[in-house]
Amino acid sequence: MRIAPLADVKARLSAYLDECGVEGPLVITRNGKAVAVLLVPFDDDDLERLLLGRSPRFQALLNRSRQSIKEGKGLGEEAFWEAVRKRAQERKAAAAKARRTKR
Repeated sequence: MRIAPLADVKARLSAYLDECGVEGPLVITRNGKAVAVLLVPFDDDDLERLLLGRSPRFQALLNRSRQSIKEGKGLGEEAFWEAVRKRAQERKAAAAKARRTKR
């Protein structure tokens, strides 16, 4: 794991970005303490996983879902996909209605 002070990263950001693509993540420090990590995502899916992994809202949703499953309130796969289809149809109908009322 590479470590660099913030002042150095600010002065050489472009070079550090290039290096991260080849050498992996860089820990950025301020006054000797880690304050950030610079890394290059492999693709859009990797970027999405990184962002969701750090999202308090998404983590709260996962925790509620896990609790619901523990309490026996989870949906089976078939019921889940049926609910997804129903919700998509409802959203599509609402969007169509909104377009009609704008005219």
